Formats: sequence, structure tokens, C-alpha cells
Amino acid sequence: MTTINYINTPDKLTAVCALIRDSAWLALDTEFLREKTYYPKFCLLQIATPEWVACIDPLALPDLDELFTALENPAIVKVFHSCRQDLEIFYQLRGKLPAPIFDTQVAAPLLGYQDNPGYAMLVSSLLNINLSKAHTRADWSKRPLTEAQIEYAADDVIYLCQIYQIMLQKLAELGRADWLKQDFAELSNPDVYAVDPAKAWLKIKGKNKLSGRQLAIIQAISEWREKMAQQEDRPKSWLLRDELLFDIAKLQPETSADLAAVRGINENVVRRYGKELCQLISAAKNQPPIPLHNDGRAAKKTQQQEAILDILTALVRIRAEENLLNPSILASRKDLEDLLLLEDDNDCPLLHGWRYAMAGEELLGLLKGELLLGIQADKLAIIQARP
Repeated sequence: MTTINYINTPDKLTAVCALIRDSAWLALDTEFLREKTYYPKFCLLQIATPEWVACIDPLALPDLDELFTALENPAIVKVFHSCRQDLEIFYQLRGKLPAPIFDTQVAAPLLGYQDNPGYAMLVSSLLNINLSKAHTRADWSKRPLTEAQIEYAADDVIYLCQIYQIMLQKLAELGRADWLKQDFAELSNPDVYAVDPAKAWLKIKGKNKLSGRQLAIIQAISEWREKMAQQEDRPKSWLLRDELLFDIAKLQPETSADLAAVRGINENVVRRYGKELCQLISAAKNQPPIPLHNDGRAAKKTQQQEAILDILTALVRIRAEENLLNPSILASRKDLEDLLLLEDDNDCPLLHGWRYAMAGEELLGLLKGELLLGIQADKLAIIQARP
């Protein structure tokens, strides 16, 4: 059985940092809480290689600079499963991210798995081990941690080491070892984790149903809510739930008394911020809203557009079959609609990473008329258009 090093003193941290610096790659995972805060509360960091495993207690250590410096070494690959929330913690505490990374969840579809597979599923599939769920809802901020909690947390990186090595071998055998470089580089981009309050309204579902004045109010209040949640380190929903944003945008209260009459609003919010919110609402009513991006998906597609999507789907099926992939992993119908209909298509998966190399570039060629879909030797083929 692997010995788990519990790191809760500066001397122990220095020792494990020496091990980190001598490693070519590391498996990492974090435990955190977020139910009562805006920012995740960092409670535990698990690190493992095939030779050692450590659980580092950030709540017991006065300074983590030595640890972060060791992890930021660009010569060391940092292996995660579903890394976004883990990396968000690093960004929050450090303002930058450890790189390069490898994410087993991102890599799995290239080995025939579904998009975004869970960690337990990969462990079961690749290692034939069923993970315990005993501490899934544990409060990782409470001390002391039990021995069972520490073993549970360590298992995540112990098995991650094994999964990583299996995946690397399989990717190399398939000639796909380098396909994920751009995907991983994008996950290491700090811009992914920087929250701009002025863009908070973009995540509000149903905003496209609002009138101009109502939309302007939603935009103003969403920005205020994001800033206040950051400032007070409180969940946004503790200030105003999304459905209240819509009620306020429609009712447009002018006084704190009007605001208090909005069904479901917290009395403390009205008392503390009522005047400020009403001033925001009043100002927003007299300002034009930021225009909604018209992505064209709300309107029914024409028969011509549906036909074009069918052609794009055929190309996806061809390339997926050649590479032994499920076509839906390479591109969904929605991905193809995004490519066809969006004016600003930078977020389309087909324009990034291995999907662009495998099919995205050719799909753009079809849309531009540079490539054609035809039949050669009784098979569908991609043909260069004649000048």
C-alpha cells in the first residue's frame, strides 16, 4: 500500500517540493468548498507520481509560495481530470497557472469515450476499480481530517497516475499524442479564469426575451451583483437569484419600497443596497443596452441551411470513421450550426485543437466553396474545387 505523506508543516512542505522538482510529471487534484463563498475555499491539494503521494494542507501552512513556484516549473507536466475548477484555485491564489497540463477528461474522447466522461467511469473502465463515494459531500475545511478522508482524497491522484500512463500509451499507439496540445494550452490561458463583471449578463439564460430597457437593467444589475459578490466573497445567489433579476427588470422599481415589494427578494439586500440598486435601475432605463449577439439559432433554419448542415455532417462522418471516432465526439449538430450561423465563431469547438485539424479546416473549405463533397469509387470523398 502506498504511504500517504500528509504535509502540514513548512519542513514537510520543503521536502515534498524537492520531490516535485525532481519529477517529470505530477498527478494533481484539489478539495475545496464553495457553498458559502464566491471564490472556492482551498482545503487540500493531492499530488502523486508512481513513486510517492502527498496530501498538502493549505489551511495548516502559513506560506505556499514554495509550492506554487515548484508547480509552475514548465518542465513538469501537471496531470488533472476536469481541471477548470482546480486551475481556478491556482489563478485566484497566484494570478497565474501551472503549465503545461494534461487533462484526462479532455483526452478521453480521442480514445473512444464520450465527451466529458466522469473520473469514476474512467477508473472503472481502465483499471476495473470502483471508487468509493463515502466522502463526496465531506466538509474539507474541518480539521482534523480523518484517516479515511485522507485516503479517499489520495486515491484520486493515485489512480490518476495510472490512467495518465495508460492514456499516453494508447494515444501514442494511435498517433494522437500531439493532437491535444492546443486544447491544453487554451486551458492554461489565464483569460479563461478571469471574470469580467461587465460580461456577467452573458451567462443569464432567457435574456434574449427581454425588451431593450429590460435588457439594459439586467446588464447593469448583473454587473453590480458580480462585483458585490466578489467584494464580499459571497455566492451571487445570496444577493439576487437569476429569476429576481428578471422580475426587477420587468417591474423596474423606483424606490426601496418598490424593490421590497418584489416577491422573494431578501430584506437585508433591500436594506443594505436598495437605494443603490434603484439608482442603477433608473440610470439603466435611460441607456441603450449592449446589443444581443444574434446567433441565428432562434429563427427556424431554411431548407437550404438544413441541406448545408447535412453536407457538413457527411464530412464529419467520413473523418470520424477514418479515425475510429464516434461522429458526435468530433462534432455535434449544434457545433455545425454554430459554424454555419455564427458571425463570431471563435467559441466553436471545430475551430480549435484536434477537431480543427481533423475536420474543422475542411468544413470551412466546404462553406467557402473551396472544397466539394463528391463520390469516388462508390464512396463519399472530399474533392478540391476547380478554380
